[in-house]
Amino acid sequence: MTTFRHHHFPLSALAVGALLLATGAQAQEAQTVRIAHAGPTSGGIAHIGKDTENGVRLAIDELNAQNLSIGGKKVKFEIAAEDDAGDPKQATAVAQKLCDQKVAGVVGHLQSGTTMPASVIYNKCGIPHITTAATNPDVTKPGYNTTYRLIANDNALGAALAIYAADALKLKKVAVIDDRTAYGQGLADVFKDTAKKKGMEVVASEFTTDKATDFMAILTSIRSKNPDAIFYGGLDSQSGPMLRQMEQLGLGKVKFFSGDGSCTEKLPELASKSAAVANVTCATGGISVEKMAGGQDWKKRYDAKFPGQFQIYSPYAYDATMVLVNAMKRADSVDPRVYVTALPKTNFKGVTAQIQFTDKGELTQPAVTLNAYKNMVRAPLN
Repeated sequence: MTTFRHHHFPLSALAVGALLLATGAQAQEAQTVRIAHAGPTSGGIAHIGKDTENGVRLAIDELNAQNLSIGGKKVKFEIAAEDDAGDPKQATAVAQKLCDQKVAGVVGHLQSGTTMPASVIYNKCGIPHITTAATNPDVTKPGYNTTYRLIANDNALGAALAIYAADALKLKKVAVIDDRTAYGQGLADVFKDTAKKKGMEVVASEFTTDKATDFMAILTSIRSKNPDAIFYGGLDSQSGPMLRQMEQLGLGKVKFFSGDGSCTEKLPELASKSAAVANVTCATGGISVEKMAGGQDWKKRYDAKFPGQFQIYSPYAYDATMVLVNAMKRADSVDPRVYVTALPKTNFKGVTAQIQFTDKGELTQPAVTLNAYKNMVRAPLN
């Protein structure tokens, strides 16, 4: 009878190394974390929506270069880019889709009329979102712990424009037009209220839509009231043609005021380089990129990646992405329901500002910049 002996051969050093490498690779297998951008990347203000999406893309590229680990795992960030077309119904569909996809956070939406209904959905599914552009004060009024804003709201923007019109320019009579959106109407109401308190006479209150391009009837009616200025609550896709038509009607010397939605690099082009552009004063929430600490270096990086696409909100979208990830790092979790508790304690040095939030999700120290157009180029007045 043959006896079989069992020989226990030691594993070779090579085999042990391979096993350890495989185990290490499993432990370090990167988890994919998706951060969404939601905004209008089609339609009349697609250029503004694309600019904010670019800000998120730039942040994600730079975050991935840091090889971050959160919750003991390497993290690879990806963008989930969604087009809400500036339409409230589409925005709610987008929000529900992002909830269903279980994205980790959302940068968006762009307009107040899309942000407000979407915020209800994000709150229900527990996903934090930061708007970089929606300025209606009602955005944060419900007090959702998932909703944050990275710029000044309409109370600050509308008031700053009216104070400048009354105190610096000594204007007496103003006509007001709005586009009937939550953004445009809200901004116009604040401007009107402040203008009246400053002793200005509101000689006309008119409204249009955010899809209109012909303002001849409204402007002709306003012309008969002989205003010193026209305030428009709405977006550059309307204020551009409006400025051109003002000049055609002999209103080229009338001052023109508007908020951040009109205050874009593209406004002179949309106004067909009308001379009336020289009469524009527009307010943006925050400071100009030229005056941001590190803003010029950031702009070089942006322009290298997205040449000729800069408009206005991309630095804020970049910072919003960084703020979400900063909260994940502090909470040591990419789970929205976990890291949402770290967002209120944010104290982050961004490109746009030192970012801290009130208990309503507003910036503790929002800044406002007044801008004019010199030789068809937007330039800060303060």
